[in-house]
This record gives sequence, structure tokens and C-alpha cells, in this order.
Amino acid sequence: MTTQQDCIALDAQDPLRDLRKLFTLPEATIYLDGNSLGVMPAAAPARVADVVTREWGTDLIQSWNKNGWFAMPQKVGDKIARLIGAAPGTVVATDSTSVNLFKVLSAAMNIVATDAPQRKQIVSERSNFPTDLYIAEALCKQHGMELVLVEPEDMAASLTANVAILMLTHVNYRTGAMHNMAAVTAAAHAEGILTVWDLAHSAGAVPVDLNQARADFAVGCGYKYLNGGPGVPAFVWVNTQHADRFWQPLAGWWGHATPFDFTPDYRPAPGITRYQCGTQPMISLAALECGVDTLLAAEAQGGMAALRSKSLALTDLFIQLVEERCAGHGLGLATPREHAQRGSQVCLTRDEGAYAIVQALIARGVVGDFRAGDGGLHKDILRFGFTPLYIGFEDVWNAVEQLKQVLETAEWQRPEFNRKHAVT
Repeated sequence: MTTQQDCIALDAQDPLRDLRKLFTLPEATIYLDGNSLGVMPAAAPARVADVVTREWGTDLIQSWNKNGWFAMPQKVGDKIARLIGAAPGTVVATDSTSVNLFKVLSAAMNIVATDAPQRKQIVSERSNFPTDLYIAEALCKQHGMELVLVEPEDMAASLTANVAILMLTHVNYRTGAMHNMAAVTAAAHAEGILTVWDLAHSAGAVPVDLNQARADFAVGCGYKYLNGGPGVPAFVWVNTQHADRFWQPLAGWWGHATPFDFTPDYRPAPGITRYQCGTQPMISLAALECGVDTLLAAEAQGGMAALRSKSLALTDLFIQLVEERCAGHGLGLATPREHAQRGSQVCLTRDEGAYAIVQALIARGVVGDFRAGDGGLHKDILRFGFTPLYIGFEDVWNAVEQLKQVLETAEWQRPEFNRKHAVT
């Protein structure tokens, strides 16, 4: 059996171990929730303070030119592009994931309405992140289309001549199961179907190559594995073959070809720039850039390939230790064991007490989160994210030790751990 000393030895050999210094981590906390909100980069407070006190406080309106504010969405977008297999000038950091999804789904619907108007369905997974489904449902009502939800095993059979768009999250938020983006996109294209990918749980966590996969549209989140901070802008990418075909529906002045001409008519900017809408949030964009820079700092050690290798080693170890040390306590595994099918999280199931177990762990300094089941096919989930930039192998051993103690002592049954909070 793997011991704590074994884990300490693995940390000593880890070529990425010094990257932990790039973050401000609370004392006595093992943070396994970077898939919901990444840890604050150590550089962020000073950078944000500089934007506030010097760029805004002193330079004021000159900062749009003097300090590069106007180009920040593209500058940060180009950095994100290096993490997701996109070319420079094809990604922009802007708005929220939900808003960006509304834009690209609308653009995809316009393409279909022109090229294949008989296609009236959008297909997605039943367990896709709800905001994606809500946005798709609303757009389907506007465009006279139908949202069809299927289980993963039924995906291939659902790609029929009626389908216009396949909308998927690359890594499932509940289970950590990961699609083969290139294979799924190829299967969709073979049937004349456009693809829209949500990278919220994969950008910065697993290698992504949008160009190689020949995807059509993609959006993603800035505050999870990109470590940008709560509510920072998301990002949007559009395949260059589609970028100039249609307006996106939120035709704001930042997406105009020449916004400072102040013309009364809208002329969309070329390429990805048209996917901006209103004035961009400079303070949070600065924080997002600090977060993205923590990932780019790993390039000298092998970049996303090295991060992926460590992520798989961490999640393998967590699964192994849970099964060795917590056997007999009713835990199941929702996350695929196969590396090619796993993101950077491990999701455990339990018929009773999943929420309370997570709360008891948080009280002990092991921070994960809970996702509710639906009372049927999908069970309650204890969800643990593994960000290899700042999580080590001894952290994994200690986290499982705390889980073991919570289960063996039935500590999770205490009343305070069974009171539901607004955010789970």
C-alpha cells in the first residue's frame, strides 16, 4: 500500500513543485475545489491594486491607450489560445460563459438556417451543465428548434439528419468524464452537424487542441482552472471559417469595426473581435491575466503535457487511496478510470450523506464540493478537483486520511454538517 512517505518522495521528485509558490494558499487547507474557483495567484493583489491606484487613479481615461486597456480582451485571449490549441487572434476574453454561449449558438443557428434550414434540433447531454441547457432551451424557443437531451451512450445514435448543432461540455462537470473532442467533432461533421464546445472544465486542466479537432465554436470559463478570480471574464473562440459569416446577436459597440467613429449603423469587426459587446472590465481582466500567467509559467517544465501527466498521477493516487483506505463505507466512483476519458477531477458517489461528508471535510480543511443527483440515474456526487499547479501528492494522502476519519467516526452525521447552504 502507498504510504505518506511514498507521497512525500513523489513531491520531492515533482518538476512542477515550485509552481505552488505562484499562489496564495490558506494555511492548513487542502484545496480540491479549483474546478469551481481557482486559488488566487500571488501576483494578483499587486496587479489589481496597480490597475486601481495608478492606471485608473492617476492615468484615468488615458489608460485606454497608455496602459493598453482597449486591447486587453485580445491580449488575454491570445494567452488563453496557447492553452487550447487556438491561433493568435482567434480568442477573446469577454463576458460570461453563458453570454458567450448565447452568442455562438445564435451564430451557429444562423449558419444552419442558411445552409441546412431543414435541421431543427440541438443535441446535448442530459447531464450537461445546466446554464448551457437553459441558454439552448431559450434559443430553441426563439428559433423554432428543439433541444434533445441524451445520455452519453446514446450520443452517436442521436446524430441524425434532423440535427443542426451538437453542444457538449468537453469535461462533464458532475463526473469528470471527458469526450474525445476530435473523434466526436469528426462524427458530427460527417453528418453535417456543427459543434459547440464548452471548455469550462478543461481549459487549463487538460490539453485541448481546437484547431486540430476542427471544432466550430468554443467557450470557456476564466475563474476555474485559469485561476482568474470570482466572476472574471470568460472566453470565446470561433473557427475562422465561421467567424465572419454572421453577426453575433449582442451587437454592442466594442464589436463594431470602428467603434470610435460612432456611426449610427452597426458594422461588425472582422473575426473574433465582433464577439465583444459592451465596455470591457479592466480590473477583472487584469486578475484573469495573472491567473492565465500561472499556467503559462509551466511551459518551461513541459506546459499542458506536464500538467496533464501530474493531474493523472494525482487522480490515480486519490482513487487508489480511497479504495484502499475507505473501503466498506459505501463510496462509489463516478469518474472514468481510463486516462483518455478523465478530466482533472474525481467524483465519488454515496447513497446517503454525500453533502454532509463534504461539509465535514471542509471543516477539517479539505475543500471539495457537492453536486446533487436527480433521484434516478444520476446519484449525489462528492466532487474533488485536482489542480497540479498547487496540489501535491502528500495533499492527496492527507485528504484521503481526513475522509477516512470522517467516515469511520460518522462525524458527517452531526447536525451542523447537514444544514444546507445556499451554495453547495
